[in-house]
Amino acid sequence: MPSINGGPTVAAAMGAILGLLACATVAAVAARRLWPLRFPAEIGPRLTGWWIMIAGLFAALALSRTAAIWLFAFVSYLALKEFLSLIPTRRADRHVLFWAYLSIPIQYFLIQVDWYGMFVLFIPVYMFLLLPMRMISIGETQGFLRAVGTTHWGLMTMVFCLSHVCYLLVLGGEAMMLFLILITQANDIAQYVWGKSFGTTKVLPTVSPNKTWVGLVGGVATTAVLGLLIGPRLTPMTPLESLGIGLALGFFGFCGDATMAALKRDLGIKDFSAAIPGHGGMVDRVNSLIFTAPLFTHYIRYYYT
Repeated sequence: MPSINGGPTVAAAMGAILGLLACATVAAVAARRLWPLRFPAEIGPRLTGWWIMIAGLFAALALSRTAAIWLFAFVSYLALKEFLSLIPTRRADRHVLFWAYLSIPIQYFLIQVDWYGMFVLFIPVYMFLLLPMRMISIGETQGFLRAVGTTHWGLMTMVFCLSHVCYLLVLGGEAMMLFLILITQANDIAQYVWGKSFGTTKVLPTVSPNKTWVGLVGGVATTAVLGLLIGPRLTPMTPLESLGIGLALGFFGFCGDATMAALKRDLGIKDFSAAIPGHGGMVDRVNSLIFTAPLFTHYIRYYYT
């Protein structure tokens, strides 16, 4: 298995990510000067947002695994807060939301102590059973099904699914986490670039009009190649496995993005918030990880632990 304790593999991966971001920044500055009228206005804020997010992640990883785990706990809190602030709730549900937020530190504590059995059951089973009973105890039955469904769906996506990113630290260390994040975010960027450059035919015109078949296929192909190149260096996977995982993460990353796009359509919003420059809200940034993290984490645990 690759070095996982701040060794040369992790350092090289971090250096490569910073190098790619620096090259993208230089290229964007040059393009803006050469073609000011054709340069997309959103590129500058997007790059600023990437610098902020990568700096925060690398600082936490450099400090300790515990710091990285609780950084993602804070990310889950922000994502769940964005989600719940936009979903219509009943006045009585305010008493229930305390327990929903309380599940976040519990879920991430289970990761820190490596209690896998409870980690995979706490939110899907125990919170699924306990939250409805707390709602029932309040005595409000009007809109009960909608309230309990949206609250638990928020916990499943913003807390349970996202927390799998951190469980990779327990399974394989920093290198494994960086592989997942790099592949998933590279897929988002590749789909955006391919779609903007060559895309015409829409994949989901009524859900996300900006997504095209060229963007989808180009993004998945790009992440498959990237997986093939870096998978054997950052993970215990073979080149063929890395290629397959790259394809799978590319497709499921698209599914996560499309699912959250459908939710935004339903709510009548463009972004979940404006918390991250050029990216929208926290949910807008982690929407692909919500789908790719459980897939990759359980694959690694099943075959390599």
